[in-house]
Amino acid sequence: MVLCPVIRKLVGKRVVLASASPRRQEILNSAGLRFEVVPSRFKETLDKASFSTPYEYALETAKQKALEVANRMNKKDFRSPDVVIGADTIVSVDSQILEKPVDKQHAYSMLSRLNGKEHSVFTGVAIILCSTKDKQLETEVFEFYEETKVKFSDLSEELLWEYIHSGEPMDKAGGYGIQSLGGMLVEYVHGDFLNVVGFPLNHFCKKLVELYYPPSKDAIHHVKHDSIPSVETFEVLSDEESGSSNSTQQNVTSMLKGDSAFSCGDPGSLRKKEIAQHVSGDPVANCSENMENQAPFPTILVELLDGFKASKAMFVACKLKVFDLLKGKAILKAKDVAAHINASVCGTERLLDACTALELLNKTNQGYSNTELADKFLVSDSEYSLHGYIIHANDYVWPFFTHLESAVKEGTNQNHQIFEKEVQNLFQDSFYHSKETKLRFMNAMHCITKLTARDVATAFDLSGFRSACDLGGCTGALAHVLVQEYPNLHVTVFELPDVIEDISSFQPPGQDSSRITFTPGDFFKENIPEADLYILSRILHDWSDDKIDILLSKISDSCKPGSGLLLAEMVLDEKRRHGRSAWLQSLNMLVQTEGKERSYFEYRCLLERHGFRNVEIVLTGNWLDAILCTKC
Repeated sequence: MVLCPVIRKLVGKRVVLASASPRRQEILNSAGLRFEVVPSRFKETLDKASFSTPYEYALETAKQKALEVANRMNKKDFRSPDVVIGADTIVSVDSQILEKPVDKQHAYSMLSRLNGKEHSVFTGVAIILCSTKDKQLETEVFEFYEETKVKFSDLSEELLWEYIHSGEPMDKAGGYGIQSLGGMLVEYVHGDFLNVVGFPLNHFCKKLVELYYPPSKDAIHHVKHDSIPSVETFEVLSDEESGSSNSTQQNVTSMLKGDSAFSCGDPGSLRKKEIAQHVSGDPVANCSENMENQAPFPTILVELLDGFKASKAMFVACKLKVFDLLKGKAILKAKDVAAHINASVCGTERLLDACTALELLNKTNQGYSNTELADKFLVSDSEYSLHGYIIHANDYVWPFFTHLESAVKEGTNQNHQIFEKEVQNLFQDSFYHSKETKLRFMNAMHCITKLTARDVATAFDLSGFRSACDLGGCTGALAHVLVQEYPNLHVTVFELPDVIEDISSFQPPGQDSSRITFTPGDFFKENIPEADLYILSRILHDWSDDKIDILLSKISDSCKPGSGLLLAEMVLDEKRRHGRSAWLQSLNMLVQTEGKERSYFEYRCLLERHGFRNVEIVLTGNWLDAILCTKC
């Protein structure tokens, strides 16, 4: 595969796709690329008439999409992206650009123009390489486009309308999807088929190779392709194959650092004599020869073996308020920290050193201090603090996982092990069985919601709704973001009375709350408030399909045609390529609740069973994904 030589160049880098298109995600996944999805908010309002060719419009749109995501992530995240990929696909016929249809009549107009004709599909791609200097984002933009010629057969009006009524054209450039039902419209394709689907994978791979393995002049050959501009192709030379003294030195440096791309087993096992042999001889050949006699060091397994130790170290440091003590520019020695947290000096020093190794603290001759990551997320009163959620994980979730073996064998939650009785109501009997545990749980949910709310609220354009009801909305953290984003929206938070009585301490100071109402009630037992949009954020995963059917039935009965339902959940990837957080959370549901994490397909089936249609998903790249559907 052409992308393989550069995969290791991207390992450890934060690669982001600035597109919600599931087709682009699938194409890049197929290449083995690991990436996050952060949909761009760039409004595609560029004046098409100002571009001399269609592909220039596609290139500029792709670039602006990627730059918007890069700038937004640099402002809101502790760690800026390293690579952002933007793409825009358009269809051009008779020098006119066709993008996505706005309604069925528009789709018919588009398809009629393509009927019996050859047209061009252009995809503009922008690759943004990001870096920061003095906390300012610096970018390098690399862009290219691909053109594919597509010919439609002569199609009857009846067939066109049948295709339009399938619903497939509505989110496709030019009004058709060649990879699905739209394939029956096409007579022939000249060029890259995947480009018509939405992303020119082959050209993208070649561009990455150009960026990470620039060819020598002698290696370049010019190849003429039909229907597309000539591109330069070259034989890929890896660092080892190039034979330069620079690459040899890089290989030795990588070995000394334990770089897995070059290490011959234990990364610290090379002595000076062995290093000299690598420099004077062929380092790759020597490495390969040693590999035949020694199994590679199982780095991933060792990290998993130590994973629970790392988690507990962070939990304990948070519970002892170590990061609060060191917030800002505070620098303290171990004995001073020990005195403040009332702990032994030797134990405190070991905990601080472990947090330093985990890159949560910095250590100098003057003492220990917080990293930017710790200041932003681990200090208890920081704006986006995860402190409350971490304390909940330590005090509540950790004990459950000690019974994971029993949960796996029995296939049921372990509430009876923790509470020494059968739990009838998950929230009232366990999370809320005391004032302390209730506030701890509320604080945990508040932390997670604050961190994810804006991505959930803006995953779709919700400006068409005037009223929303957040069922089980806890402290109202999502409601506050929604009324900020949508000035005409009023939000009702429908929550248990025991929760509402303690929400005052969680309300943001100085923010207008006049468009937010807190209404007490149990959504399983009582009538739910009327609204144009219902919201279930981190609700459905707690319950069995039977309980979900009861809840969705109540919501469906309350909905008018055109009303919306927004879900925010960790959505499992059906191809098992989603981040591991969702799968670990699935185990969490096993030991704690009667629910489970679900795939997009499972959620869609549940929703369609209750009369909801047009089920769309946005993988936000954050902890929670968003699903929106409408009642027919």
